[in-house]
Amino acid sequence: MKLYYNPRSRAAIAKWALDECRAGYELVHVDLQKREHKTPEFLRINPAGKLPALVDGAIQVFENAAICLYLAEKFPQAELAPLPSSPERGRFLSLMVYSVAQLEPSMGDSLLKLETPPSRGWNDFETVKTVVEGELGAGPWLFGDQFTMADIMVGSMFMWQRLWGTRTGRPALEAYVDRLQARPHAMKMG
Repeated sequence: MKLYYNPRSRAAIAKWALDECRAGYELVHVDLQKREHKTPEFLRINPAGKLPALVDGAIQVFENAAICLYLAEKFPQAELAPLPSSPERGRFLSLMVYSVAQLEPSMGDSLLKLETPPSRGWNDFETVKTVVEGELGAGPWLFGDQFTMADIMVGSMFMWQRLWGTRTGRPALEAYVDRLQARPHAMKMG
């Protein structure tokens, strides 16, 4: 497998997922300053011209949530997702999508100090944080004692927020991020 990667990009999330799977892979460094992500060769892998992108033989996957779902299926022994027959599977899939459809855009609005009008397809950041707190419950992870790809997707957003120099203002979420950052394979950026 090859992960097209730059440590200062969202590809750090896909790398974290690969590391949690203990997968063998090659990092293919993409120089964003030289716009290597916009070359015709790279656009054949990811037509959006963004990182990350994963190539596994003839299979090409882009976008972190898709890569995490792919890896969870490819490495079931890592136990990073409830089984398809599990009653928790629907909640898992919902949280995977929630991370990119609600959490990420609402956090972006918050970081840029933009109001989130009701006409947007996502809630304001305070509402989203309340939802995540509810899903986390007593933790330590979103699925109790089972760490999953949903923790990578949801948790990475709050880790990015810290990089921007802000915090959630929610003790339960801050403790969750601290636990995530303490994991041996936790996302590293920069």
